Amino acid sequence: MQRTHEIGFLVFQDVKMLDVAGPSEVFAEANLFGARYRISILTAGGGDVRATTGLRVPADASAFDERRWDTVLVAGGDPYPAKPVSEELIDATRHLAARADRVASICTGAFVLGAAGLLDGKRATTHWRHASELAARHPAAHVEPDRIFVHDQGVYTSAGVSAGIDLALSLVEVDHGADLARSVARSLVVYMQRGGGQSQFSAALEAPEPSTPALQAVIDRVRSDPSADYSLDSLARIALVSPRHLSRLFHDEYGSTPARYVESIRVELAKGRLDAGHSVTMAAELSGFGTPEALRRAFVRQLKTSPQRYQRRFLSTQPGGASMS
Repeated sequence: MQRTHEIGFLVFQDVKMLDVAGPSEVFAEANLFGARYRISILTAGGGDVRATTGLRVPADASAFDERRWDTVLVAGGDPYPAKPVSEELIDATRHLAARADRVASICTGAFVLGAAGLLDGKRATTHWRHASELAARHPAAHVEPDRIFVHDQGVYTSAGVSAGIDLALSLVEVDHGADLARSVARSLVVYMQRGGGQSQFSAALEAPEPSTPALQAVIDRVRSDPSADYSLDSLARIALVSPRHLSRLFHDEYGSTPARYVESIRVELAKGRLDAGHSVTMAAELSGFGTPEALRRAFVRQLKTSPQRYQRRFLSTQPGGASMS
């Protein structure tokens, strides 16, 4: 008889409900196809907590119990990264990790793993909106902001909220093979592997404003007139600095080159045009790419998907809601 796979799910006050419910449903559905997963909800104090929805999440046990776990999952939620992770939660995470074969986080649960030292020397990801903060808090980790989920040395991390479903499917595939995982995906009406990375969901124009007047002048100009010629020399003239100094400013502030940053602004503008229902041709013209092919190459390079596929996913919930060219 197949051994039961024990999953300990660590939650806390104001946990994100979908971070718990999404992966849990994947494992429960897998049981219908022959898997044997059993989930226990754990809290640092052993008591119940409430999710951001206001719903109560009952605890099955304390995270400090001496049980062994096949998998430990750490949910995300609003408290982190808004504030430092509590010492009690850090201790609970370390205690669980020492008794688990593998550890995973959903969304901002990566901040809990990071605070417990479990991301040091490893690749990791989290919600795109908080990836830069995760990298700043834990410089020993290599944060990959565009990944849906990452596995490195027995530690799994996933992107925002619904990406926990993707992560859980990948764990089911590791445990039981692609055929069973595919059956679960079909039953839940989700993709086995969604196309593209987190960039297609992010908003580049929401990035923090630059700290120097030179960069602010460049970014304001590109946003206001994306179709102009923006060679390094022309951008330097706008910034009133040398090309070499401008390149250094972009590297220090954004970890990017001026050319790549200009392209990211244009891509974000194109996403907005596509979201508004413009054709790919019109979106290319209005965002400064000029041609649909130039726009397509930039989308594939930055978002790992095409403009047409992006528009089909995000324009409308209704079939046939996208305008194509």
